[in-house]
Amino acid sequence: MELLNPTIAYSALMDFLSAGGNVLVAIMVVTFFMWALIIERLMYWTGAHAGVVKRAQRAWSARTDHKSWYAHAIRERLISETTQEASRFNNVIRALVAVTPLLGLLGTVTGMVEVFDVMAVTGSSNARLMAAGISKATIPTMAGLVASLSGLIFINAFDRNVQKASGQISDDLLIE
Repeated sequence: MELLNPTIAYSALMDFLSAGGNVLVAIMVVTFFMWALIIERLMYWTGAHAGVVKRAQRAWSARTDHKSWYAHAIRERLISETTQEASRFNNVIRALVAVTPLLGLLGTVTGMVEVFDVMAVTGSSNARLMAAGISKATIPTMAGLVASLSGLIFINAFDRNVQKASGQISDDLLIE
């Protein structure tokens, strides 16, 4: 219940970010951007997609000619526009899903460099002195993997939705 207090939550977040180092801040920014795009896609699939499909169906139904070469080209354009709108931002989300574990790996390397630096300066392997570097090595790795996995679940669902929607609109725009 304490974490519902904004001051305590902010303090906990700042402690977490400082324990993970600067790379963790980069992972957080990338993850927020990725989730903003995921939320946009969720809103598209729950509301706007039906309107895009209906607009394509109305445009096709308004045509009297469905058999000519020109009609086929228009049908393909309507299918392509609908598919393109359905898959918008999917490649960006996919790229961010791929980047987050790499940022986590960068955090691992920078944290280990800090551990080796402490060992070189002190001339020993004092666990207390190395703890900050070890947390900077492990926390970004975990955060990058968690962010990547969460995005991976949604991008796979979005890709399946695009394939299904593309087939459905292709079936809906019948050639008579």
